[in-house]
Amino acid sequence: MTGYLLDTHIWYWYLVGSRKIPGAIRRKLDADLSSSWLSPISVWELAMLAAKGRVEIPADFRGWTTEAMRRMPLRSATMNFEVALKSQEIRLSHRDPADHFLAATALTYDLVLLTVDENLLGLEWLPASSG
Repeated sequence: MTGYLLDTHIWYWYLVGSRKIPGAIRRKLDADLSSSWLSPISVWELAMLAAKGRVEIPADFRGWTTEAMRRMPLRSATMNFEVALKSQEIRLSHRDPADHFLAATALTYDLVLLTVDENLLGLEWLPASSG
């Protein structure tokens, strides 16, 4: 494995200083952000959650995201054809498109997915960690 892919909630929780983020994950991120990656899907998913009122983000989402990336510089795990194809080849117990793309991104980029999502933890084919 070459690093960590942050699930959307881990990225958001870390930025807002939430106590929901597991201490082990916080320590990993505090110690070394240079090996941490973010998918553009997480930006999209967070915007969707904000629009539904499930997370609090200022009205200027673009500005918030720009500031978030300045405060927490992460490597970009960009979408590509391999991620798109792999997202359709993997099987998850649910149909959440963001989870499919994040799992496919972790596999494509050879990253460990940092998450507390029970739907993504414990899958033998997906390297994922809650701490």
